[in-house]
Amino acid sequence: MLDDLKMIHDRDAQDALGIAQKQWQQLKTVYDVNLPDDFTDADIGNVVLGGMGGSALAAEIATAWPGIKKPFEIVKGYDLPEYVSGKTLFVASSYSGNTEETLSALEEAESRGAKIVVICAGGKLTKKAEENNYPLYKIPNGFQPRMAVFYNLAAVVQLFESASLSGKGKIAELKETADWLGDKGKELLADVPANSNIAKKIAQELVGNSIVIYSGPKLFPAAYKWKINFNENAKNIAWCNYLPEFNHNEFLGWTSHPVEKPYKIVDIRSSLEHPRIQTRFEISEKLLSGKRPYPETIIPEGDTLLKQLLWTIQLGDFVSLYLAILNGLNPTPVELIEKLKAELQTIQD
Repeated sequence: MLDDLKMIHDRDAQDALGIAQKQWQQLKTVYDVNLPDDFTDADIGNVVLGGMGGSALAAEIATAWPGIKKPFEIVKGYDLPEYVSGKTLFVASSYSGNTEETLSALEEAESRGAKIVVICAGGKLTKKAEENNYPLYKIPNGFQPRMAVFYNLAAVVQLFESASLSGKGKIAELKETADWLGDKGKELLADVPANSNIAKKIAQELVGNSIVIYSGPKLFPAAYKWKINFNENAKNIAWCNYLPEFNHNEFLGWTSHPVEKPYKIVDIRSSLEHPRIQTRFEISEKLLSGKRPYPETIIPEGDTLLKQLLWTIQLGDFVSLYLAILNGLNPTPVELIEKLKAELQTIQD
């Protein structure tokens, strides 16, 4: 079925596969933003990013790579931690610029005198940034937020390096890795037959099931992106977790009920994780043999953490899009989310 290009074109009416094919180019985006003099490592005590869904994904990636020198928290809600103050760099991230949780968090950050940066493609956040002269990383519009994550990542990396919060050379590394990722993506395209296309093979293994994705901590941002993509692209229930936390609770959950387990498991096993993570994967697989479905194991490609993160994310994007097609669905629309937002708009506090 996944080698029927006409059928793929018909179901993928808004060309999500075409966006996935070109998304490596997003990593090369250059934002012309000048930060105020006091937006530097010496003047910042901690960093908080407010964002939801796809607008928080780049920040999730940044917790693993490049990482920063200061305490960094992602807030997915309306309220900020008590420690937010004038020493906090607050990043308001919303692709639409209208996410109510992010706008609420921004208002609170303003009231506490935080240093504010905005990442968005338009909406109320753009207006706020322009009215208050906040540094604005303006992302190209016209995408679903989950399909513009690499635009967002380029903005986050440039912000952190410009503020001396991450090591030097991260922007250059991101651009160099983009070309490598583009070459790797050619192996996943729709015109590559299923018997040679790992993304199509995985989608065929997963179809018809709830999906559970596991990884170690370093690759967890990629596992989380897989989970979101299965939810939004394939409209398929999925969840994710990481080892070693998995071994302290969820591990035992697989041993009994429900007896029938209509699930498929994906293990993302990076060579760059702590050696004890590798051992935990092996022992967990042995002890759970016969008690849960046998996992589909993904070994990330690349000799750096950035390459492994981006390669795994790109693979998951294609897997979720092919799964959507197998599910008989158009991957792009998220109509129920839009309906939820519309109904929330009619009910104001």
